Amino acid sequence: MSKYTESVPGFRKLITGTVLLPGEKGYDENRAIWNGMFDKKPAMIARCLNAEDVSQAVLFAREHQLQIAVKGGGHNSAGNAVCDDGMVIDLSLMQSVEVDSQRQTAKVDGGCLLGAVDEATQKHGLAVSAGIVSHTGVGGLTLGGGFGWISRKYGLTIDNLLSVDMVTADGSMIHASATENEDLFWAARGGGGNFGIVTTFEFQAADIGTELYTGPVVKRFEDAGEYLRFYRDYVLKMPDEMTIWTVLRQAPPLPFIPEEYHGKMVVLVPFVWLGDPEEGEKLIQPIRDFGETIGDGSGVKPWTAWQAAFDGLVEHGARNYWKSHHMKSLSDECIDVITSYAAKLPHDESEVFIPHMEGAPSRVDPVSTAFPHRNTPFLLNLHTRWRETSDDERCMKWARDFHDATRPFSQGVYVNFLSEEGSDRVREAYTEEVWDRLVKAKKRWDPENVFQMNQNIPPE
Repeated sequence: MSKYTESVPGFRKLITGTVLLPGEKGYDENRAIWNGMFDKKPAMIARCLNAEDVSQAVLFAREHQLQIAVKGGGHNSAGNAVCDDGMVIDLSLMQSVEVDSQRQTAKVDGGCLLGAVDEATQKHGLAVSAGIVSHTGVGGLTLGGGFGWISRKYGLTIDNLLSVDMVTADGSMIHASATENEDLFWAARGGGGNFGIVTTFEFQAADIGTELYTGPVVKRFEDAGEYLRFYRDYVLKMPDEMTIWTVLRQAPPLPFIPEEYHGKMVVLVPFVWLGDPEEGEKLIQPIRDFGETIGDGSGVKPWTAWQAAFDGLVEHGARNYWKSHHMKSLSDECIDVITSYAAKLPHDESEVFIPHMEGAPSRVDPVSTAFPHRNTPFLLNLHTRWRETSDDERCMKWARDFHDATRPFSQGVYVNFLSEEGSDRVREAYTEEVWDRLVKAKKRWDPENVFQMNQNIPPE
């Protein structure tokens, strides 16, 4: 019998949620996470319903020396939402979204997925600047920074964060904002889950309407090098209202892509325009005109539909390994490296993702939040994805080699796109000044490193 087993009945009485032990109904379902590479078996799962439950779970885990993992959407590539032999504090039952249409704000429970936030805010024509996959958890995305289709106009997710309610390492329930527990609020905006468990986020929302001009234009992969050179220069001229990204991958079987290209390498050019569709059409036309366009899914679409448009390409259960850089530029040499490795994608579900950043986030002081790499114009994410364990070594080697080959063109890394890469790489997500401030906040709010199932910032 485990040393804490006799205490479990009492713990169950203390929380309004449920506690799952190995072998009990729902245990296996609720220890599963998005990345199928991880099959960890926690000692228990505390499925919390409110902040008081979270506080009691933290206190119980500390009393019984159980490692804590925090699960919101469970979407993190590094698999930190679950642990072996410890406690998973599962927030996924905490799903409330309260929208104040007058103030254009949204209060969001820590377990919410992006799709729930979009659904609630869009009833008022609003949106929170956040991610691009509707089954991503709000918590992890926000705490690492958060960017998406409207970030160039409205800022990163953390730039729109007004306050948090958080359970800290001693079980306290703390409110943090720009005027209350300011050091904690600063650290929570980019420092990940190192400082506590956020039970409520309050966001500023943006009035974007309910339909936007969006869509992928599809180009031939044979022209990828020339296109990327054009893309590199063209997007730098775009107003903040236009976001144009590039994805190199095998063509999915979409109706606007000719069948003969399905399963073949292509260049996907997804975009979002915040404004009059006719103006957006003029801005995207040079993309269509450069080289050969083999497919075009452009059009005015409901925002909620667009936000879920790529969900099927990243469904739960596959094996995922990410490597990423912030890119100082896309030089000709860098583009040659990218296209060379992209031509050797290790699996038909893998892709190379190159979003254009800049815009509003780049005009925010790099030390005003714990997200300092704001001035790099592009990001490179090597999203390696496959199904069979027998392919692990081959797929991961491709990503590592690709990552090493593009390192000379990079400056830091986006913490949410890190896999298990070690403490030195975590530090590269921050500048020295920001790192030192994060360590100071960690010493104050979590001096014993209770929250270490994350891209960890040790308190020393």
